[in-house]
Parts: sequence; C-alpha cells; structure tokens
Amino acid sequence: MIDHRPGVLSPQSPREPLGSTELSMPRDRVSLQKSNVCSRSYFVLVMVFVHVYIINVIALLLYVHYNNGPGDSSAVDGQDSANPSFSNSGAHPLPVNPDPGPDAMYLPRLEGIKVGHVQKVALVPNKVHELRTLSMKPLLFEISGFLSDEECRLLIHLAKLKGLQESQVMIPEGGDELAEQLEISQEEIFNLLDHNQDGQLQLQEVLTRSRVRDGIWLTPENVREIYAGLKADPDGNGMLSVQEFKKLNTNAFQQFLQQRGVEKSQLVRNSKHTWLYQGEGAHQVLRQLQQRVTRLTRLPPDIVENSEPLQVVHYQRGGHYHAHHDSGPVYPETVCYHTKLVANASTPFETSCRYITVLFYLNSVPGGGETTFPVADNRTYEELSLIQNDVDLLDTRKHCDKGNLRVKPSQGTALLWYNYLSDGKGWVGDLDEYSLHGGCVVTQGTKWVANNWINVDPDSRRQTRYQQLVSRLGGEETATERLEELYRGIHADQNQNFHTDQDLHQDLHTDQDLHQDL
Repeated sequence: MIDHRPGVLSPQSPREPLGSTELSMPRDRVSLQKSNVCSRSYFVLVMVFVHVYIINVIALLLYVHYNNGPGDSSAVDGQDSANPSFSNSGAHPLPVNPDPGPDAMYLPRLEGIKVGHVQKVALVPNKVHELRTLSMKPLLFEISGFLSDEECRLLIHLAKLKGLQESQVMIPEGGDELAEQLEISQEEIFNLLDHNQDGQLQLQEVLTRSRVRDGIWLTPENVREIYAGLKADPDGNGMLSVQEFKKLNTNAFQQFLQQRGVEKSQLVRNSKHTWLYQGEGAHQVLRQLQQRVTRLTRLPPDIVENSEPLQVVHYQRGGHYHAHHDSGPVYPETVCYHTKLVANASTPFETSCRYITVLFYLNSVPGGGETTFPVADNRTYEELSLIQNDVDLLDTRKHCDKGNLRVKPSQGTALLWYNYLSDGKGWVGDLDEYSLHGGCVVTQGTKWVANNWINVDPDSRRQTRYQQLVSRLGGEETATERLEELYRGIHADQNQNFHTDQDLHQDLHTDQDLHQDL
C-alpha cells in the first residue's frame, strides 16, 4: 500500500542510485505545508461543543415561548387568558407590545412573511385559529372559523331586528360652492383631473375622478352619452380641452344622469346595511366579537373600542360594490372624521381613517359575491391603468374575474387587511393603494357580511388627544351622550355612507332592548 500523505516516502518508492565515481549533489529541502485538516479527536471535540450550544439555544427559545404564550395578562372573550383551559397547543403567542414610553403611541402590526404562510394564533378558549397570508400588497390575511355558525346567524338576526337601510346615498350637490370657498378656478380643477398633463381629459381621467364623489358608476358609454347630451365635446374626439371643460360645472354629470334616471345597478354599491353598537350594554356576542378582534389585531383595547360600530351588510341577488378604498389619503389640510373634534382646525376636507378592515362572512354564497382585490401583489400601481380598452378592473359587475385575487365567501371566515402602510416608526404611514377591493355581483342567493373598521388618525398627537378626551368623558357622561358627541356631523365619504347621529342613537337603545329580548 502506497502512503500518499505529503512528505512521507513509501518503502516501495524507488530510491535514486548513488554511483561510486559520481558524487551525490546536495538537494534543496522541499518546503512542506502542514495539513489544514484537524485531527479526528479535535474535530469530535469541536462538534460536541457545537451541539451543546445548539441545544442551549433551543432550550432558551422554548423557555421564552412558554413564558410568553397564551397566558399573558390580556382577557379573551371575557375570560382570563391565564386560565389553563385557554392553553392552546401549537398556537403562536401574541407578543406583548413594547413599552413606547409615556409620550409615544405604538401600533403593533401583523407579519405576513410570504403569500401562503400560515401561523397559528389563540383567539378563543380551547381553539386554535390559522392566520393565512393571502397577499403582501396589501397585507391581507384569512382566518377560517373566526365566527361560529351560531354567531353568524345571531348577527344576521340582530341586523334584521334593528332594520336595514339602503347603503347607497347620493352625495349632495354643492361642488361649485366648495370650489368657490376654496378659491379654485375651473382651470385649476382641470389640471388636477389631467393626470398625464397633456392638456386633454381622456375618458379614464374623467371616470376615475368622477366616481369618487358622485356615487354613480359611470362607464365609457355613459361618458360619451353625457358628452353628447350636454354638447360638451363638439369635435367628437372623446376628450375635453380646457376650453370645453370650462363650460361645465362640477355637478353637470350627476345632474344629467339624475334627470335621465339612475338604476340600482348603476350605483357604486347596491346593498342594505345597519350598525350594531358593541360597547357597554350591547349583546354578549357583540362584546365578545370586539374582544376577539382586539386580540387578533394586537391593538390597544381603547383604540378598538372607540372605533366605528359593527356594520352588517346584506346583498341581494344582483347586489355589488365596485372597487374602492375603505380609507382616503390624509394630507396636512385633511382631518379624520373620528378625531375632528380635537383637530383644532376648520377644513372642508374630511375623510375616514380606517387603519384596519376586518370583514366577516356571515353566510356562504351559492354564486358570485366574492371579495376582489384587483391589484393585489401587483408590481406597480397606476390609477389610469385600471381602465384599459374595454376592461375596467374597478367594475365588479362586468370584470370581477379579471382581478388578481378573489376570495369566495365562506360562513364564519374573516379577512383582515391594512389600509395604510407603516411609517417605519410604529405608526400609520401613507394609504396603501393596493388595498383597493370590491364585492363581486351576487348571481345566486344572497350575501351577508359584517365589517369592523379600526379608526386610527395618522397624526399620532391628534389620536392621543382623542383617546384622552374619550377617557375623560367616560366618567362624566353616559355611553349614548358620549358617542353622539364624538360622531356628531359624520356623513357620507367616498361612497362609504357613514352612520348618522340618529342612527347611532337608535343603535344604543335598540341594541340594549335586543339584549334583553334575547
């Protein structure tokens, strides 16, 4: 056997013969490097230490896991979560919010990881829910079995007893007066509408802007019909110049359609809804649902409790809701509805500030009724690209199947998504434009859903003042007086049809009566 180790001469190796008449010349010593390979015993010793280190790390992680598990101090559905019956095997603990300090507020945010990622969470006693990531843009999750069948039926029953009203409300006229108040000229309005600044208003630019405030769903055919009826496009090229636009007032489109007549299928949404108060004195199931949402979102309880009441919506066959955002962008001159009392400013620009949407499916729909997210996880977002050729991604009656993501209604399932991005500092950032969503037309049966909107002002100081005001009023006034004052003056915005003072007052008394009856 030949030994091939460096520097070792094998016994079978041939030696150079030494002649008697020839002197052997001295050879240069070959420089040999030591082997980089550790000895076997040294290698075994190192591996033992590595394994011991890994075992210690695993033990530490297990210790942290079981010490920060479901047995934290927050209550779930009215029960102490430290109760052993609420120890759910396999459920990931919901981390305790870091202490941001006395003068700062912090909003926890769920991690999506990647599309398809599943994490187990403990939301109710003796049950583990799976939180599945459906998209990263927007950050969207699905939770199957969030509500039981009995809870779904009860919410529908409460909504029927309360009484539902038409969701679509035509926004009052007055655009010209608002423009005068803001001292905005027709030419300035034209420039705002002219997205690509080419001096011409294309159909897409007119459609995407007019749908926001009119409440009537315009199609390219509608716009051409209006142009012809108002003689607004004399050259017939389908575009408006600034001179042609100046001949119109801001209510021209809506006035024309109202005179002609508008069917329900031509509205932005076709449904009925009601609001169910979830505060003190409300039905036990409504209270438990609010607590469950608080645990799911990991938000401070006072933020969830002081947000909008639960909205229950009923779509009959043919019902729909075209694609929209639940929240509006917030600019320096804009105030949120829920915090405008503490804004210390007067502005005509008000919007909903819905940080999170939690949508519940109260029944399974035989045909249609999916929730569509047309641009979910799209590489880019361009508003004008939503309407190209004959395909309108915003139109949930005609092109719902063209969207990137659709979720079929399944009784008891909940969807949660963020309408705003993070500002990177633990608070609300810009509006997430990818949160665009809508309700596909119901083709068979009916559809029942409920919405919990969590209101947070992107201005953290304003939100803090609001929370302090609510806390201070809590000990001085009844729940009815407090909510009526805080929500006074709230009205429709972006086709959202908010609750009114009268509706809230009715919620507070009717729900207490329902609680006694049931």
